[in-house]
Amino acid sequence: MAVKLEKKAPFKGDHVGSLLRPERLKQARLQHANGEITAEQLRKVEDEEIIKLVEKQKEAGLQSITDGEFRRSWWHFDFLENLVGVRGYDPGSGLSFKGIETKSYIIKVEDKVDFDERHPFLEHYKFLHEQVGENHVPKMTIPSPNMLLLRGEIDEDTYGVEDILPDLTKAYKKAIRAFYDAGCRYLQLDDTSWATFLSEKGLQSLRDKGYDPEKLQELFTRAINESLEGRPDDMLITMHICRGNYRSHYFSEGSYDAVSEIIFSKLQVDGLFLEFDDERSGGFEPLKHVNRDDLHVVLGLITTKFGELEDKEEVKQRISKAAEYLPADQLALSPQCGFASTEEGNDITEEQQWEKIRHVLDIAKDVWK
Repeated sequence: MAVKLEKKAPFKGDHVGSLLRPERLKQARLQHANGEITAEQLRKVEDEEIIKLVEKQKEAGLQSITDGEFRRSWWHFDFLENLVGVRGYDPGSGLSFKGIETKSYIIKVEDKVDFDERHPFLEHYKFLHEQVGENHVPKMTIPSPNMLLLRGEIDEDTYGVEDILPDLTKAYKKAIRAFYDAGCRYLQLDDTSWATFLSEKGLQSLRDKGYDPEKLQELFTRAINESLEGRPDDMLITMHICRGNYRSHYFSEGSYDAVSEIIFSKLQVDGLFLEFDDERSGGFEPLKHVNRDDLHVVLGLITTKFGELEDKEEVKQRISKAAEYLPADQLALSPQCGFASTEEGNDITEEQQWEKIRHVLDIAKDVWK
């Protein structure tokens, strides 16, 4: 019998999605970039490594199974640049994280945005679905529409910032339906846009670009909710709100207070994966703004940025603290982010990665018996 998503909630012990690329896959991607192997040869290596990864996730005890984002260079650009009207290119410099700069890449909107059935992620999902089988749930991760608004260069001759919204949300509605028709019942939107509002530095960066932060929050809220209008009732759609994750470095900091009323009471998602692995995220008080008994919050209390395991009892105590603001049956546990938001991966070994995942599942079993 197929595993069911109970009450459209994430699993009590879950994960964000991306996983460390094995060395064989990294080498194959490099060979393909250098013209030493064909796209078909690379695809064969990807297929074989994803098959292995699916089994490793099952062995670790996960119920939600991803392809580790093994076919991607970036967690967001690979999806976005394959939308109609969008292309990726090298601008000559990367994004500045705390203590490091990313490799150079960006996306640009050059024509009317749309989604069509030729998008490669549909085939990626279908392959994953075939491998997972009936006793686990295949989970697809894609960037939220806000990532095109925040990270994409938009040709002013094509769109104004607000003018793009109808086409963008229509494209996402089509994408959601296409994944559903391919069998997907668990979809996650990954989003770093909300973290920009959590600190004065982030707010100033928006003002420097000519944005009104308050109006931008309204735009981002509309982008999510309008994209989700009409989604199938039996499809779980969650959102991961990230503060940056590039080779174990972060991008932003600040508590959720600044956007808590929006993310906890206005976004029409079924669940939120939130970073709470260190003091940069603040306390659990913002959870008091949750005004729905069907919204589930997945606490990212286990970090993917280093290999040392968190103290199990301390994690349980933090879950208990969060339960003072939101009932425990609406809470779950996961790592704070993926292990490899980009193909380089975090500074952690594969063995440590699986230890972290098992740690999450062991704690979840103890807490939600």
